[in-house]
Amino acid sequence: MQYTRSKLFTLGMKDCAPLILAAIPFGIIYGALGQSTELTAWAVVAMSVFVFAGSSQFIAVGLLAGGAAWPVIVLTTFFVNFRHLLYSANLLPHVKPYSQAIRAPMAFLLTDESFAVASNYLTDHGKQANFHWYYFGAALFMYINWQVCTLVGLFIGQSIPDMANWGLDMAMVVAFIGIVVPCLHDRATLACALTAGVLSLITYDWPHKTGLLFSAIVAILVAMYLEAKKDGTQPDEQSDADFSEGASE
Repeated sequence: MQYTRSKLFTLGMKDCAPLILAAIPFGIIYGALGQSTELTAWAVVAMSVFVFAGSSQFIAVGLLAGGAAWPVIVLTTFFVNFRHLLYSANLLPHVKPYSQAIRAPMAFLLTDESFAVASNYLTDHGKQANFHWYYFGAALFMYINWQVCTLVGLFIGQSIPDMANWGLDMAMVVAFIGIVVPCLHDRATLACALTAGVLSLITYDWPHKTGLLFSAIVAILVAMYLEAKKDGTQPDEQSDADFSEGASE
């Protein structure tokens, strides 16, 4: 089925809506946490606007409040966000035909949620012309939601003490479960999730969260091996011509 650009944009927003709901408490807690530190409100908001990386923002705010040196902050957030490299590698075959002017904002807006939504869409539809309109619908919806929630958290945090300790961050765990479970549709993805889960527990005490990176890489290799064993590793060349045509728009 061929969709118009506006239809794809709206569809992306619609598919991302359930994950938006789960991210709302997380964004509010970030605003409240930032308000409780010595950072100015402008600095807290600027981090959401220009960094836009939930987990790293939490870590950076905590380290800044604790007086950590900037190399420590940069290194820590680098490792935490290293998973985005894996996300990007996964999406690369689908965005490669696009110009840098399109790929740059797509990279900036890449989050766990936008990747999950885009990945599910590509699994269901394969290579699609104008895929970027779908992606921007989902990613921009999440971006705007994050900015609004940051402002709400800043405002509420001034009136309600200790809001960051209410345990609302549990919502993000629920969100990640919602992201992962729909993707477990075959033997390879199930093995990938189980491998990552077991190894992340075994490597829990590794420094600088390197155990998470190690677990993710091993899990991906396991999934790639099972996929290759199942149906080979030949890339899908179907509809490349149509895709390239849509990418140039």
